[in-house]
Amino acid sequence: MAAPGFPYTDLKDFLAALERAGELRRVSVPVDPTLEISEVVTRTVRADGPALLFERPTRGEMPVAINLFGTEKRTAMALGVESLDEIGNRIGEMLKPELPVGFSGMMGGLGKVMQLKSMPPKKVKTAPCQQVVYRGDDVDLNKLPGLQVWPGDGGIFHNFGLTHTKHPETGKRNLGLYRLQQHSHNTLGMHWQIHKNSTAHHAVAERLGQRLPVAIAIGCDPVVSYASSAPLPADIDEYLFAGFLRGERVEMVDCLTVPLQVPAHAQVVLEGYLEPGERLPEGPFGDHTGFYTPVEPFPVLHVEAMTMQRDPVYHSIVTSKPPQEDHGLGKATERIFAPLLRFLIPDIVDYNLPAAGVFHNCAIVSIRKRYPKHAQKVMNAIWGAHMMSLTKLIVIVDEDCDVHDYHEVAFRAFGNVDYARDLLLTEGPVDHLDHSSYQQFWGGKAGIDATRKLPEEGYHRGWPEEMTMSAEVVSLVDKRWKEYGL
Repeated sequence: MAAPGFPYTDLKDFLAALERAGELRRVSVPVDPTLEISEVVTRTVRADGPALLFERPTRGEMPVAINLFGTEKRTAMALGVESLDEIGNRIGEMLKPELPVGFSGMMGGLGKVMQLKSMPPKKVKTAPCQQVVYRGDDVDLNKLPGLQVWPGDGGIFHNFGLTHTKHPETGKRNLGLYRLQQHSHNTLGMHWQIHKNSTAHHAVAERLGQRLPVAIAIGCDPVVSYASSAPLPADIDEYLFAGFLRGERVEMVDCLTVPLQVPAHAQVVLEGYLEPGERLPEGPFGDHTGFYTPVEPFPVLHVEAMTMQRDPVYHSIVTSKPPQEDHGLGKATERIFAPLLRFLIPDIVDYNLPAAGVFHNCAIVSIRKRYPKHAQKVMNAIWGAHMMSLTKLIVIVDEDCDVHDYHEVAFRAFGNVDYARDLLLTEGPVDHLDHSSYQQFWGGKAGIDATRKLPEEGYHRGWPEEMTMSAEVVSLVDKRWKEYGL
């Protein structure tokens, strides 16, 4: 069942829905975007507190909305569902290859087609995001209340800018979520990492000696904001995916100065270009890993136009050692893409990406074990599955282990493993931000086989039976519990 008012027209519409649901708190006193907002948000997130709207930031000219995705409940509300698994189930149904049988099957197939038809974005001629326009010398990024989140950060950053590029040769669009360091009143550092599609677009533009047009949308509706963070394959348009999640097409408008389209209902849009070969030092930045990432050279966006709604709201996020707001985004990705991962690797029953592992450091996976070294087969399949290739530690457990119960997982991983035989060590790509690898971009990985071992795997002692109480006694104690006076 969709949340009331879903799909939301824009960020303001979502904020109003959060407030009606008691999930938004307004902060009416002045608060400094340099460090103070970050500390307030971090304490709120770790207390499972509400989304926040800082109405009077002491820098910039608009309120700051933050912690919108800080709980699974709010993330589900943002995506219009009661449970994030609902979206995964929809995807799972669409992946089923069976031919329709009978009239009901035909109607079901028609329903899937209609879902697909709702996906493509819809172009509009006029848009709220262009109600106010600044060009050339009038562009001033200081109008935005960008955050300095940690004391060692290299300056002000815009942390929820949805970055639009397109391939210079094929014209294929990409939408990504990258941090943006403010270098001046009209330039930004583009921290797009080596594994990202926009990096590939920029590389082609540089090879051709061309400028790369870029458009950044800030404060989009929550579905588009989530879609920008989703690890989609390169051939799937993020706006098709957003349309699928919304159940209706996303309205897009042509930019004023670059050949790109942006969400018509964004709060703020920045339009500009990258000069081929130009780099500036970017960072340091306190990232979601819990550590500062070092200063590195990254491309520079020259902003030529800045458009916005009247009375816009600025959207941002705080990054830090978990738990932090990105927990909600990460869990959404985990649940939404579970059926797709199972489609690629049918051996998988369920999986969990722990927040403490910042979602790409560890994966806990349950399988229905059928043959010797089945766990190792699944490990290697995961390391070959798109962005799951960045996973550093994979723990494989049997299907009767709840991968979301960390106590149960630890019990299996600590007790069911002979580390001389059940530990698989390998090397491969790691996240751009990984500081522990001895060289950037690649490093060591481990897989732990915490399943019950088979004789065919060399285990001949006879795997012991795990202790469980009989159902009769459990039922008896349930019935008599009040009698015990406990």
